[in-house]
Amino acid sequence: MKLRVIGFVLLVSSICLLSCSGKKEVRVLKLAHELNETHPVHIGMVEMARLLHEISEGQLTMDIYANGQLGKERDLLELLQIGSLDMTKVSAGALENFVPEIKVLTLPYLFKDSAHTAQVLQGPIGKKLLMKGSDYRLRGLCFFDAGSRSFYSKDAPIESPLDLAGLKIRVMNSQSAFDMVSTLGGTPTPVSFGELYTALQQGVVDAAENNPPSFYTSRHYEICKHYSIDEHTTIPDVLIVSTYLWNSLDEQQKTWLQEAADRAVHYQKQVWAASVAESLAKVKAAGVTVYYPKKSPFQEKVAPLYAQYEKDPELYQLIQEIKEIERNPITLADER
Repeated sequence: MKLRVIGFVLLVSSICLLSCSGKKEVRVLKLAHELNETHPVHIGMVEMARLLHEISEGQLTMDIYANGQLGKERDLLELLQIGSLDMTKVSAGALENFVPEIKVLTLPYLFKDSAHTAQVLQGPIGKKLLMKGSDYRLRGLCFFDAGSRSFYSKDAPIESPLDLAGLKIRVMNSQSAFDMVSTLGGTPTPVSFGELYTALQQGVVDAAENNPPSFYTSRHYEICKHYSIDEHTTIPDVLIVSTYLWNSLDEQQKTWLQEAADRAVHYQKQVWAASVAESLAKVKAAGVTVYYPKKSPFQEKVAPLYAQYEKDPELYQLIQEIKEIERNPITLADER
């Protein structure tokens, strides 16, 4: 019922905007997500809205609803699937529940470094994965940089997998995240991002894992004073458009939308890099101790997770292609 009410309000709003636009037809796209307005991924989407207005000369514009105003990630994806919301941004970890092939991006220690990540996500593999969601009415437009995720905890640092034993670790509602934390020795506990501050405060969970900007902008550093940069996963955010909307656009409008998304990706990467440095500096100033544990014990512990994909030919092939790019880097179009 809640999704239907939200969908009806958005539909009526869009109709009013179209009918009241005067001589020049203006189409307003509705984009919703769970992050707050200070997060670098939100800032990337604001830049995309600016670019879309500029490129289309005002014929296509975007309204952005942040802070989970219209629901949690799963709610937003479902709104796209029924055509009641135009666009959303979700973590690839949440998207894997809708688009199974995306789970390959949630494997721990899949990417060597940021350059390897960019070559995969902005190259042919990334484009192929973005299109996989079309079968589920969720067409990917681009990947936004969400950095690498690391553990933060309340009572003691996590410097090896042994330190995870007995800890309730908040994870996204993602089977891959469950498997990773369980394999490392912790107890995976799903909590929505918007409810995590309270869950940490009340002891529902002992620890969580995320990238530095999310750790800072969520204010989780006020409770968790230990941040261990183990960088176990590099899970991108995915900007998605409902196929109901995409199929209603003409070719020119599709080109405008894709161009705005692609250009926003490059801007957001710069914002992200600056935000990581700033976030780490600010949490340290707030009394957080930042640790840099050896990654090899974590990598060895999660190695068995890769074996299970040998039974899935498509995902196993994707893993091999990603590893091949690490061995033989490709040149992206924007780097030529």
